[in-house]
Amino acid sequence: MKTKIQIFLIALTVNTFLAGAYAQSPTIVSGSVISNQAPVEAASVYLLKAKDSSIVKAAVSAKNGAFTLPVLVNGHYLLAIEALGFQKQYSAAFEMKGAAFHMPVIELVAAGAALNGVTVTSKKPFVEQHLDKTIINVEASASNAGLSALDVLEKSPGISVDKDGNVSLKGKGGVLILVDGKPTYLSAAELANILKNMPSTNLEQIEIMPNPPAKYDAAGNSGVINIRTKKSRIVGLNGSVTIGGGMGLYPKTSNSASVNYRTGKVNVFANYSHYWNKNMQDLRLTRKFRDQDTKELVSNFDQQTKMIKNGQNHNFKVGADYAVTNKTTIGVVVNGMFNPRVNTNHNTTQISRPDGTIDSITVADNTYKNNFNSLGGNLNLRHVFDSTGRELTADIDYIQYQSEDKQTFRNTFYNNSWGKTRADEYMKGRLPSDIKIYSVKVDYTHPLPGNAKLEAGAKSSYVKTDNNALYDILNNGTGKWDADMGRSNHFLYKENINAAYVNLSKKWSDKWSSQLGVRAENTNANGNQVTTGETFDRHYTQLFPTVFVGFNPNAKNQLGLSYGRRIERPDYENMNPFYYFLDKYTYQVGNPNLRPQFSHNIELNHTWNGFLTSSVGYSRTNDIILDVLEQVDSITTSYQTKRNIASSYTFTASVSAGFPVTKWWKTNLYVQGNYRRFSGLLNNEYIAVGGPSMTANMSNQFQLSGTWSMELSGWIESRHIEGVLDMRAMGAANFAISKQILKKKGTLRLNVRDFLNVQAFRGSSKYQNVDITIYNQWDNRVVNLSFTYRFSKGQGATAQQRKRGGAGDEQNRVKEEN
Repeated sequence: MKTKIQIFLIALTVNTFLAGAYAQSPTIVSGSVISNQAPVEAASVYLLKAKDSSIVKAAVSAKNGAFTLPVLVNGHYLLAIEALGFQKQYSAAFEMKGAAFHMPVIELVAAGAALNGVTVTSKKPFVEQHLDKTIINVEASASNAGLSALDVLEKSPGISVDKDGNVSLKGKGGVLILVDGKPTYLSAAELANILKNMPSTNLEQIEIMPNPPAKYDAAGNSGVINIRTKKSRIVGLNGSVTIGGGMGLYPKTSNSASVNYRTGKVNVFANYSHYWNKNMQDLRLTRKFRDQDTKELVSNFDQQTKMIKNGQNHNFKVGADYAVTNKTTIGVVVNGMFNPRVNTNHNTTQISRPDGTIDSITVADNTYKNNFNSLGGNLNLRHVFDSTGRELTADIDYIQYQSEDKQTFRNTFYNNSWGKTRADEYMKGRLPSDIKIYSVKVDYTHPLPGNAKLEAGAKSSYVKTDNNALYDILNNGTGKWDADMGRSNHFLYKENINAAYVNLSKKWSDKWSSQLGVRAENTNANGNQVTTGETFDRHYTQLFPTVFVGFNPNAKNQLGLSYGRRIERPDYENMNPFYYFLDKYTYQVGNPNLRPQFSHNIELNHTWNGFLTSSVGYSRTNDIILDVLEQVDSITTSYQTKRNIASSYTFTASVSAGFPVTKWWKTNLYVQGNYRRFSGLLNNEYIAVGGPSMTANMSNQFQLSGTWSMELSGWIESRHIEGVLDMRAMGAANFAISKQILKKKGTLRLNVRDFLNVQAFRGSSKYQNVDITIYNQWDNRVVNLSFTYRFSKGQGATAQQRKRGGAGDEQNRVKEEN
C-alpha cells in the first residue's frame, strides 16, 4: 500500500509539473550561425541575462545554421555561441518586450585564427553556483597552469584528499568520482596516481554535486565529483607532454603524454602516463590489554613498523569517434593499467609488564609483491534529434581487474636481552583476485515548452568477483609447507543492479527554478564462501528521490535548497573474508556480511554577488560502514575490520569566497564547521560518541609577471570523532612557483608539498576492551619539478565528442591493497 501511495504522489507531482510547463507561451529569439559564408550546424547557442551572464536557455543550431530560443520573461539579454573548432562569440545586448526578436547573422571565427577586432564581453568566474552543482572553471585561475588534476581537485572548495587519495566532500567520505562521466580506476591510490599524471591543461571544469540529480548513480554517501576534460576542437594534430621528478626521503617520477588527431568525420585520441614512487611509512601502535573483570593492566604492546613501498603505475587510453551523420556520433574507448609493486615491512613489538619492564620482543619481516592489472572497453553513441536539444546517448562497458598478491612472513622471538626464545615462524600467502564488470546505460533528454526539460534513462550492471586466499605455514619439524585452513578462504560474489530514473527541471520565472527526480535501483547480490560453505542471497529495491529549488530575489543574491537520498554499497575488497597481516599480533580481515548504508542529505545555500557562498546542511546515515578495531584478549591479538555499527547525523555550516586582494593576488577561502554524532551497537554494547569539528583550506595565487606565477595553499582539519576513532588535528601547507616559456607553450613548475613537514595522523580508540593509540607518518614533504609542453597544428572543426562510460559506480568499489 505504501508503494502505491508513493507511485501516486510521484505521478501527481509529474502531472502538475508538466501542466505548469505547458501553461505559458514564450516569445522567440531567432537567428542563424555561419562561418565563411557557410552555415554552422550543431553550434550551442545560449541565452544569457545581460546583467550577470547567467544562462537562461540553450539551443543547438540546425543544419542550415538556424536556431530559435523561447523567452519567458521580458528583459535585457545577450547570446553566447559555441561550436567545436571556433572561437566563442557573444552578441550585443538586446531587450525583449513581448515580441519576437530576430538577431543579425552571427559569424564565428575558426579556433587559432585572428579575432579581427572581435571583443569577448564575458569571462567565466573561477567558481559558479548552479541549482544542482558547483562548477570550478579550471582555466579561470591562471596559476592552475602546470598543475596536475589532483592539485586542482585539492584546491576546490569543500574537497580534501588524504595521503592515500581518499577524497572527502564537505567532511564526508564515500564520494563517487567520475571523469567525463566515464569509469575511473577506483582504488583510491590508483585514482590519485591517474590524477597526478593528468595535466591541468587537459581539464575544463570540475562539477561538485553534494546532492546529484537522479540521472547519476545513487551511490556515493556524500555526492558526486565529475572531472570534465577538454574536447579537442582542432583539425590535425595536437597534444601535450609532461615530464617530472620529485624528491622526498626517496625519489619519484611522473610522466605523461596525450595526443589527438582529427580529420573529416574521424577523431582519434590516445594518452599514456607512468608514475614511479618509492616512499616510507612509519606506523606506531601502543596497545594495552586489561583483565576484563578487574580492569587492571595486564600487558603493554609497543609496535613500530617501518614500511618501504616501491611501486609504479602504467596507464593508457586509446579511442576514436566517428560522425556517421551530422546528428549521430559513435565512439570506442579502450583503457588499461599495469601496476607492479613491492612493499617491505619491518615490525618490532615490545611486550612489557604493567610496571614497564620488557618481557619479550617479536620482530616481523613481511614482503608483499603485487601485480594489479585492468583492461576495459567502452562503446558509446550520441544522436541529436533536432535543434531543440532533444538527444539520446548510450554506453556499453566491460572492465576486468586482475590481481596477484604474494606475501611472505617471518616472525622471530626474543627475550628482553635479545636472545632467541624459540624457533622462527614462517607463513606465506597467495591471493589471486579477478573482477569482471558489465554495464549498459541509456539516457534521453527532451526539452519541453515553458522553459522545461525532461530527462529519463536506464542502466543495468552485472559484477562477478572471484577471490581466493591460500595460506601455508612452514612445519619446522618436517621442513615442509602445510596448508593453513584456518586462514585460507575462497570467496565468490555476484551482483546485478538494475536502475531507471526520470528527472524534470523547469525555469518558472526570472526568480524561481526547480528540479524533481526519482531513481529506482533494484539490487540482487549473492555471496559464497566456498571453503566454509557460508552463503548469502540479498534482493532489495529502493527509491532515491532528489529535489532542487532555486530562488534569485535580485541580481546579487541566489538561494538554493536541495534534498537527496543516497546509498553506499561496501567495496568488493572489504567483503572478502581474507587476512592481511602486519605482524603476528595485528591484522586486517574483510567482512562478507556488510550491508549497504543509506543517507538522507539536505542543504540550503546562498551565493552573494557571485563570489561569497554559504551553506547549512543536515545528513542522516543508517547502517553506517566504519572501520573498527577488535581484540582477542586470550591471544593478545588485535584486528581491523569494517562493520555496520551505527547510525549518524551530521550538521554542517560552510562559507567559501574567491576574490582578488590586489590586481596580482587572488585568494580562495573555504571554512566548514561540523557537528557529528554516532550511535549504535558494537559487540552487543551500545556506544554513543561525537562532537564538533572544523575544516578549512585556502589557496593564494600571485601573478608576479606575464610569465611568472606563484601559489601558496594549505588546509587544516581539527580534532574529530569518526566512529570509534578519536582523530587529532592535521594539516599541511604547499608552495609552488611556475614560469611559462617557449611562447607560453611550455610551463616549468616547482612544487613543494607539506614544506613544514607537519602532516601526520594521530589518533586513539578506547572502548570496551580496546585501548589503542596510533601514530602514522609518511614521506609527505616532497619537492617536485615538472615541465609541460603543449603542441597544436591544425584548424577549426565542428565534430563533437561526448562523455564515455556508464560503469562508474561499480568501478568505484574496486579497491587495491597499497
